[in-house]
Amino acid sequence: MRFRLLLSAAALAASPALGQSVTAPLQSSPIQSNEKVGQTALQIDYAGFIALAAKLEGYRAQRLLSREAFFERAAQSGALLLDTRSAAAFDMGHIEGAVNLPFSDFTSAKLRAIIGANPDRPIFIYCNNNFSDNIQPIALKSASLALNIPTFINLYGYGYENLWELDGVMSTSEVSWVSAFEPLVAKTNLSAG
Repeated sequence: MRFRLLLSAAALAASPALGQSVTAPLQSSPIQSNEKVGQTALQIDYAGFIALAAKLEGYRAQRLLSREAFFERAAQSGALLLDTRSAAAFDMGHIEGAVNLPFSDFTSAKLRAIIGANPDRPIFIYCNNNFSDNIQPIALKSASLALNIPTFINLYGYGYENLWELDGVMSTSEVSWVSAFEPLVAKTNLSAG
């Protein structure tokens, strides 16, 4: 309830001042490229983002999977395990089998190139905050800013609705983790003890 009140207040705060007109309506469909929308399109639509986030609150809650279910489904034919952290963080360590497309690089064309032509392809996402290690490359972020949240909202907004998110917190040792820094992690753990 508190989340919905905050979203409502934020949406009101983002509304245009009295006497101003809105140049484009809220879009409930996937985002279109600016070339298709036209000159009057909003380039930055905070109210639209808030509305989409509110719409997805219950849906996202139904798409959280336990570690076992997440990895079982992500291993199925046609599934995509998507890591949207930076390329540098991905290179330092990631879940085995994951494909990287940094969140900051999301565009319709880049998503289509990674995900493929089927918008119903099952996509599985995770972020730093799913892991308790709190060392590079998975340093914790503020819980309300965890990468899973905007990733889920953005993928849905781009038309990819078959999304699944890793739920819970675990150590990287509990998953098949590929790390370029395993010796560094071991050395850090030894010096901490």
